[in-house]
Amino acid sequence: LTVLNAGRRYLKAEDLSGKVFVTSGLGGMSGAQAKAAVIAGCVGIIAEVDEAALLKRHKQGWLMEISNNLDHCIARLREARKNKIALSLGYHGNVVDLWERLVHELDTTGELLVDLGSDQTSCHNPFSGGYYPVQLSFEEGKQLLSSNPGKFRMLVQESLKRHVAAINKLADKGMFFWDYGNAFLLEAQRAGADVAKKGADKTEFRYPSYVQHIMG
Repeated sequence: LTVLNAGRRYLKAEDLSGKVFVTSGLGGMSGAQAKAAVIAGCVGIIAEVDEAALLKRHKQGWLMEISNNLDHCIARLREARKNKIALSLGYHGNVVDLWERLVHELDTTGELLVDLGSDQTSCHNPFSGGYYPVQLSFEEGKQLLSSNPGKFRMLVQESLKRHVAAINKLADKGMFFWDYGNAFLLEAQRAGADVAKKGADKTEFRYPSYVQHIMG
């Protein structure tokens, strides 16, 4: 319902075939995102750093394909988008890398390859394993979290700034991004990322919330 309503409200589209939804997280609540993309008829690319979560969703049949190769992900995205095929593709890697690759595609080809975007990493708990920084692999992140939580926290905040910078570039070209109730925008703001709504109160973000703006 969130994906369908986001399409209706922000893309003015009842039919999401050929539309692309990019997000992250395939754990507890976020695991449904892959299934939602296919039900809505769009192309869903969902990033997840934990291979165990990816394999679980794939085994359940909620995730159609898995890849750890960004070139392959972009090729599949383009193919499914062109042919209007419903697809849920799990990218085994950090979502920041995926967002930055989409910016690179925009910069080099002029193509905006994503229509809808969100995030369901556990950003309500970003410094205890809910969000892994792009600068490190998943295993390296787990080791640093254990050995030097202060440095881990600093890298998470740097990663959040990169994360938002990429989203902002794509949103400026027409992608519609929303907050999925996971404190992503709040933690990004605390990290110093550019998420404030221009000319508004500090508590207002430039991107909508799924509760108030989409489901409400």
